[in-house]
Amino acid sequence: MPVLPDPPAAESAIIEMTNAFRATQKLAPVRQNPKLAAAARAYAKKLTAYQELSHTADGTTPAQRVASSGYTYCQVGENLASILATRGFTADEYARRAVTGWENSPGHRKNMLLPHVTETGVGVVRASPTEPKYIAVQLFARPETAKYSFKIRNEAPRPIAYRFNETANTVSPRQIITHTSCLPGTIAFETAAAPNVKARYETRAGQVYSLKPTSAGVTVEVGGQSSGRD
Repeated sequence: MPVLPDPPAAESAIIEMTNAFRATQKLAPVRQNPKLAAAARAYAKKLTAYQELSHTADGTTPAQRVASSGYTYCQVGENLASILATRGFTADEYARRAVTGWENSPGHRKNMLLPHVTETGVGVVRASPTEPKYIAVQLFARPETAKYSFKIRNEAPRPIAYRFNETANTVSPRQIITHTSCLPGTIAFETAAAPNVKARYETRAGQVYSLKPTSAGVTVEVGGQSSGRD
């Protein structure tokens, strides 16, 4: 008789192994969220009715399923796995096969290594009443509560070009621009527009970037204090 894994134990093992993999890439661990887990289990159960795995098998997307579970998100990713072993497997063996498969698949690996996700939910469901075949769904997400805002205030007499998360912008003289973002990012003031501005800053909640004229050109003050960090 084949060995059958305990689904909750397999789910926990997948999270543990995922975090071990993220640690090898110097990324923070993801913590389990019950709403994400419920969405993952519900979709894993639905997938048992389909011949092939698909992120849109029932006509919904991962983001839609996460939202319908009551989770308000900034970012969502999803990994799927279907594994059959005639001899069966323990919970740890199943988790290892699922996680190793994801690590070796570029798209799944990318989801596992999303740098700014903070939460996860895993569902493992038996897909056959007669065979040791199980489907796993793992969701990754960053909650909307992680949104943050910062301001750019141009006190210089000329427009200043900058890029935030690779999107080009310009702040006019005496203009204040507020950015709200789900993900941490980098702001880079264009040296061609303001040659004396240090180029790059990591954005933080509540920061104010004040662009001020000086006898030498323009300087940037962050949070009310001068900063010369590249």
